[in-house]
Amino acid sequence: MSSIDRSQSAGGTRTYEVRTYGCQMNVHDSERLAGLLEDAGYVRAPEGSDGDADVVVFNTCAVRENADNKLYGNLGHLAPKKARRPGMQIAVGGCLAQKDRDTIVRRAPWVDVVFGTHNIGKLPVLLERARVQEEAQVEIAESLEAFPSTLPTRRESAYAAWVSISVGCNNTCTFCIVPALRGKEKDRRPGDILAEIEALVAEGVSEITLLGQNVNAYGSDIGDREAFSKLLRACGKIEGLERVRFTSPHPRDFTDDVIAAMAETPNVMPQLHMPLQSGSDTVLKAMRRSYRQERYLGIIEKVRAAIPHAAISTDIIVGFPGETDEDFEQTLHVVREARFAQAFTFQYSKRPGTPAAEMDGQIPKKVVQERYERLVALQEEISWEENKKQVGRTLELMVAEGEGRKDDATHRLSGRAPDSRLVHFTKPEQEVRPGDVVTVEITYAAPHHLLAEGPVLHVRRTRAGDAWEKRTSEKSAKAAQPGVMLGLPKIGVPAPLPVAASGCGCD
Repeated sequence: MSSIDRSQSAGGTRTYEVRTYGCQMNVHDSERLAGLLEDAGYVRAPEGSDGDADVVVFNTCAVRENADNKLYGNLGHLAPKKARRPGMQIAVGGCLAQKDRDTIVRRAPWVDVVFGTHNIGKLPVLLERARVQEEAQVEIAESLEAFPSTLPTRRESAYAAWVSISVGCNNTCTFCIVPALRGKEKDRRPGDILAEIEALVAEGVSEITLLGQNVNAYGSDIGDREAFSKLLRACGKIEGLERVRFTSPHPRDFTDDVIAAMAETPNVMPQLHMPLQSGSDTVLKAMRRSYRQERYLGIIEKVRAAIPHAAISTDIIVGFPGETDEDFEQTLHVVREARFAQAFTFQYSKRPGTPAAEMDGQIPKKVVQERYERLVALQEEISWEENKKQVGRTLELMVAEGEGRKDDATHRLSGRAPDSRLVHFTKPEQEVRPGDVVTVEITYAAPHHLLAEGPVLHVRRTRAGDAWEKRTSEKSAKAAQPGVMLGLPKIGVPAPLPVAASGCGCD
């Protein structure tokens, strides 16, 4: 059977594949794109189809210097497949599509659809129009047409979900092009957010992550400076919602009422991801970040006073234009003082279209690499020391799916502690499902994970575990139509520090 026959064998049903690059917002947008396509009658292509789908969608990121090269390389790989398969379609959306527009079709004329960050809801219509008219459709909206959460969704987990509370960003960081591509901040009404969360909980979801480009600026668009802390407290009143997280806040907008809401709302988890970017006041000013070292460390101190066991993570850029050795030493100073549980570290790369790309004082690659390695070594040491403090603690873990790459070989399972640390634990005799909760004692610490090598102390079966079991049963019974998915939060997932973390790092 040919690849054409395979992809269209289910009664002529067309298959799709979505490839996602970049930040959490793109991951969430891809859930919407998948939902839109399935709502239009498409079926997700099997894992590993590698371009054998009838429709391949690229959800792009524009914040890396080589983002366009990566896209055109992938498009080039699909060109001969498309030539051999009449009816196959390729669509490009996301930030790079918003930025480059007609350039994509000019460089890759075999692309059928180009759409932007503001009109993802148009994808099925544009695909059909391109098919009927037999020519590329390029449609880039300049402002948001519909809030993404009003669109159909195919989510990646049965027990954890992204919930978008705002889109866009009002900041003007000199290294970041996202505000120019996603527009000014637009907030959802609190009632709409809470209604979505309640609906998710009714389906079995027990953990949600509030998502925004600058999540704690929520309220600026609706005229309420305390709207975010009120939203956190309102989440605390939703029965059945066990864990609430959010990403990513901006230090400028991190106010005392938010710290109080975190400390006083039991289901808001003791975890904070707050981008630092640099510890140097000089560099922060050049980045156009509206806080300084003292302000940042002051927030950390207040959070630790209110939530002693909070795990704090961050983003740091090394080698920003003009960064001196003294500037870099200030970053190392903040890392030592803050004692982050982990840091997502980035070597500065030019973002085309940003002010920083044209700044004097671009740092030689060799110097950036040396500083990066020093930062990674320091953070590795601190991460390990902070993890060792967890040994002997008894923790409740939410059992995770697909986070323990060696679980089958080690006969372990994996889960997330309340502070989002990854814990591998001994598989109990009792059945445990993703979404269920287990109680364990931590016996060993590594820089990026913890072990609970003793027996599981308690297993609590949950509605989230029931939801996972139902989805899995449906998937087995109807393999061509996998069950509902809910994007598992990535912030806090330990990744090897020597490798720059994915995502825009623009927060």
